[in-house]
Formats: sequence, C-alpha cells, structure tokens
Amino acid sequence: MTDTNPIPLYRTIWRWHFYAGLFVIPFVLMLSLTGAAYLFKPQIDRWEERAWRGLPTAGAVDADAQVAAALAANPGASFHHYRIPEAAGDAAIVHVGLAGGTMRDIAVSPQGRVIGSADPDARWSAWLARLHGSLLAGRIGGLLVELAASWAIVMIVTGVYLWWPRGRGLAGVVWPRLSLGGRAALRDLHAVTGFWVSGLALVLLLTALPWTDIWASGFRMVRAEMGWVAGVPDWKGGADPHAAHDHHAMAAAPAPQTPAHRAPLAYIVMRARNEHMPAPAIIQPPGAPNLFGPPNGDVWTLTTLTQNRPLVRKVGYDPETSLEVSRSGFSDKHPIDRVVGYGIAWHEGQLFGLANQLAGVATALAMMTLAISGFLMWRRRKPADALGAPQPSRDPARLKGVAAIMLLLAAFLPLLAASLVLLWIVDRFILPRLPRAARWLGVARA
Repeated sequence: MTDTNPIPLYRTIWRWHFYAGLFVIPFVLMLSLTGAAYLFKPQIDRWEERAWRGLPTAGAVDADAQVAAALAANPGASFHHYRIPEAAGDAAIVHVGLAGGTMRDIAVSPQGRVIGSADPDARWSAWLARLHGSLLAGRIGGLLVELAASWAIVMIVTGVYLWWPRGRGLAGVVWPRLSLGGRAALRDLHAVTGFWVSGLALVLLLTALPWTDIWASGFRMVRAEMGWVAGVPDWKGGADPHAAHDHHAMAAAPAPQTPAHRAPLAYIVMRARNEHMPAPAIIQPPGAPNLFGPPNGDVWTLTTLTQNRPLVRKVGYDPETSLEVSRSGFSDKHPIDRVVGYGIAWHEGQLFGLANQLAGVATALAMMTLAISGFLMWRRRKPADALGAPQPSRDPARLKGVAAIMLLLAAFLPLLAASLVLLWIVDRFILPRLPRAARWLGVARA
C-alpha cells in the first residue's frame, strides 16, 4: 500500500537539501567571504591610491599635459582614457595600453609629473573579483561557481520547504531556541537563519547569473531572439566579444586616431565637470577601445565606471568643437537590461551606498552561518560507515512531484540540468556496479 502522508515528500526534499547543501558548503564559505570583501571595492581602490590623493595644487597643468606626461613615460603606449580627479589635489589617472599588450593606470600629479602606476589586473579588487567569480581557475572555475550557485538555489528553495511551520509556534521558526542547547539549538539556528536570509540569498544568487558563462550566454540569445535589445548591455557574462573588459585585448587594439584639429582634452574636462558624473568619471578619446561594446566613434566620450548601474550615462563631444553631439543613459536601455542593472548594482553593494554594503555583509554572514551550522549538524548525525543522507522515499507520486519541481528549476538553470543528467547516469549505470559506494552515499536500492 502506498504511503500518502506528507512524510515521504518531506524526506525526499530533505535528501535534495542534504545533497545540495553538502556540495555547496565550501563554495558558500568562499563566495561569502570574497563577496563581502568585494562589496567595499570603492574603499579598497581609494586605499590603494591613497598616495595619489591630497597633493599640492600650485602650478597645476591641464589634462592634455598630464596625458602627454603619461605617454612620454611609457614610449609606444596608446591613450585609452583619462580619469577625472575627484578633488583638486588628486592625481589624474591616465589609462594606457603598453606596447607589450598590457594595461597600466598612470598616476599624474596636478603639476604633470608621473608619480606612480598600477596594473589594473593586479589591484586587490581585481584579484577579489577573479577569486569570487572563477576561484582563480579561469573558465573551469567560473563553471564551478555557476554550478554551485545553481545548486545553492536548490538548497534555499528546499530549505524554505523544510522550515515551513506546519502549525508550530513561533519559537524555533522565527527565533532560535538557543537555550535548548545541543542538536536542537543548532537545528533552530540553522532553520531560523535560513528563513531570515532566504529572500536576500536568492536575490544575490539570481543577480549573480548575468556574470556567469552558460546561463548568461543563453540569456543573451533569448534577449536577442525576443527583441529585448536597446544598446549594448553593461553586464559582463556570457559569450560576447565585448563582455569581459579584456585588458589584453584592449591593449592590443589599434591606437585611437587623433584628428588633425581636435578640441583639447582640457575643453572636454571643463564640460565634463558640469555633468557631475559619479566617480570614477572617465573621458575616452575618439576611436578608443570601449569598455563595453564596439569602439567609440569619432567623438570624445564621457562616461563613468561607477558600479551603481542606474547612474551610468554617456555623453559624446565633437572632436573639433567640443560641443555635445550625443547623450544616452540608463533610461534608454531596454527594461530587461534595466532590471539586470539594478540587480547588479545591488549585488555589488552600490545601489544604496553604505546601507547596501552592510546588507550585503549581513547576508554573507548569514550564509556562512548556514554553511557552518549545516556542516556541524551533518557531522553530529553522520554514521561512521556512511555519508548520512536521509533515507529515500519509495512513494512514486511524491517522487513525481519533486521531479517536476527539479525539472522546473533545471529549465531555468542549464548547468543544474546538465548536472542532473550526469547524476542520473551515475545512479543508473555506475553505482549499481559499485554497491559499497552506493550504500555509503545512501542511494542503494532496496
């Protein structure tokens, strides 16, 4: 007789939650730590550039002289953009491509002296971004992070089901009963933390998808097929030739063509200051390689590298007269790109400034609490001779319901779908030939 009570369904979802959690625990710890640190990228960058700020302003030269000094100090370099100083005593940053195929940020004092340089890829924030996005392992690492994010979504969704009160009181549901001590307190801490952080965690995981490889490539194709295109997206994931801000490719690009009678950069800087563009504001010369999309046309381009995507806009200036010839902003993008932009700004902690950063840190700490408490719960109940997975349900009707939910998630997450196919192959064809391994994993058939 088939068991129709809810216990088999609960047990099945518990198994999915168990396997998903066990897989993602190390990734959650790593990504939470690196993500929390990366939230403070603006502060980290300012700290790295502390020696380039608060300089004397007497005898200051114009922007053209600063660019000339940077190029003279790096023979054969090409000028890619000029970062406008935030304050009068700050050095200008001249971004150049070196002859060897690398990029440099050249710091030039207000008096036109080169006072330092930095490799953009060697900055602390750039290292954190690579560690967070690909575990410093290139494309393979990026795919692992995308797979972990996909299974983390499964972990959160199944965890919410397991937390669901089902007629219980608020204790152990909304607040943990730490006074109980032992396994009960640990279980409450895990469940209640999961409840409070689940929404923010899902937002962080979903807003990370535009940086991924497989998901973002599919999204770009859907975006193009559905006609959701209005300009070049300023998110970096997926298979797109302009998506990754490839410093080496930019350095190898042809040097911008300088018009014979161009307006001085100093004129463009004066106009740019009236725009009050959020820092770091940059000016790109005509024909310079663009950070996103194709190279700039025959115009000076003012834009910003701020992580708060809704504040990003571009203004083009005629290279001879310095008059404005074009303007575009966040409102000109397709609604889908605007939604993605808001999500990325939140994910990077820049949508609401310090409040956003603190919310991100709180989310990261809660995710780490989930990972550590989940690991401790597993270790306490794990048998010596097995992985300790919950027993499987034998109710076909319940299994079909769980399968439908998993297929729905897999349709949205390609790497999750691929991993499920791989797990099915292993379970169907490999584990039957390895009965001891199957028993240890808790998947042996009765």
